Order: sequence, then C-alpha cells, then structure tokens
Amino acid sequence: MHRILIILILFSFMAHSKFATKKKVKYRTYFGKCPSRVVGNLTLKLVKTFEDTGSLKEIKKRIIRERLDEKHFLSQYDVRYNPLRSFLTFSFDCPEPLMKVQIYKKNGLEYYTAILVDNGKLFDPTYEYILETEKKLKTKLPSLALPIGEIDKSIQMKITKMVKNLDHDFRKKISEIILDDEKKLTIIVSNRGKPTSAFLGIDKWELKSKKLKKIISYMSKKRKTPSIINLTNDKKVVVKFSTKI
Repeated sequence: MHRILIILILFSFMAHSKFATKKKVKYRTYFGKCPSRVVGNLTLKLVKTFEDTGSLKEIKKRIIRERLDEKHFLSQYDVRYNPLRSFLTFSFDCPEPLMKVQIYKKNGLEYYTAILVDNGKLFDPTYEYILETEKKLKTKLPSLALPIGEIDKSIQMKITKMVKNLDHDFRKKISEIILDDEKKLTIIVSNRGKPTSAFLGIDKWELKSKKLKKIISYMSKKRKTPSIINLTNDKKVVVKFSTKI
C-alpha cells in the first residue's frame, strides 16, 4: 500500500513538474520583408515550442528539423529571450522576388514554375501570390525561361546578380529573359509599348545588361524604339529598327 502511494505521489509530482514548464510568455515579431500571415503562423508555432520546453535550443532544432525556414520563405531569422521580462523576440526577413521562372523540359511544351529571389534561390510560386495578396509586391514580375538542362547554381547566381544590379525602373521594362540550350541569353524589353529583343550571348551578362540600359535610355530620349540590339560582342553593339511603318 505504501509503495503504491509513493508511486502515485511520484507520478503526480512528475506531471506537475512537466506542466510547470509550460509557461506563458510574451513575444514580439519583426517581420522584415516577409508576408505577415505566413510569419505570424510560424511565430505561434515557435512560441508554443518555447512554452512547452523553455528552450531556445529546441526552437532552433525544430526550425532545422522541419525546414521551417524554407517552408516560410525565410532568408534569415533570429530568436532571443529575456528571462527577466519573460519576453521572446523574433526577427525574420525574406528575400526580394526578382523573376517568375518557367523551367522547360526537353520537348519545350511541359514546364514547371518557380520564383527566383535575390539570394539566387528558387522558391515555390505561391510566394508571389502571398506577397500580392498582402500588397507587398508592387509590380508584375518579369519572366525567365530556362531549359531544364541548364538549371544549376552558377547560372542562377549569374542571372540573379545581373538583375539585382539593374535599378528598379529599368527592371520594370523587362518583360522576359530567355536562356537557350546553347546558354545564350536574350532580354526582351518593353519600351513605350513596343518590344526590343536584346541578344547578350553566352558571357559578360552583367556588363552587357548595363550597356543595354544605357542604350534603351538614350533611345527613349530620342523617342525611338529599336527592334533588335545585338550585344553578343561587347565591343561592337549593333542596333536595328523595324522597317514597318
């Protein structure tokens, strides 16, 4: 009888101790450029984890284990706790979307979509939709067409760097960027409602895109829109105009 009573008391104490660790905490979230609905849901999950465990380490382990940073579109995060105030602080940030990517299979008919962001990663296309619904995406994203065989980190980073280094006003004029099977890059620019096809070739894209911006700006001041700008040779630029009236 005494043994049963001791066991019951022990279980009662363990249950009480476990319950005692579940302490309500106050918290504040800094959203950065992240969609508030997505990061708000993440914050609630992490607060619950801390209330259950009382451990920042468990929060970080959960983020890594469940890949919560990827699922919630984070580029960086920081979690801090002030034990004197019983106060959690979450700081999140998310990358800027640059382009809507269409990755084509060999037949050229089937493709899947993604969003290229400013750290060179490809995100699920729902990222664009979420930002649009929260009015955090002010302009329509240009398109990037890639053959599936050319998907690798170096290509993504080269295109990312090129687009990031163009100012936002010029980015708005880009309607599409196309990389073909020979790794030649073409930029379609829409200026005053008329398209210009700019051929950048296989290399020096960043340098050539800056030259393209200067040419488009100069032609725009002259109220002219070329149909083709050939920049494959960065030392020799060829500009052609449509013969149609």
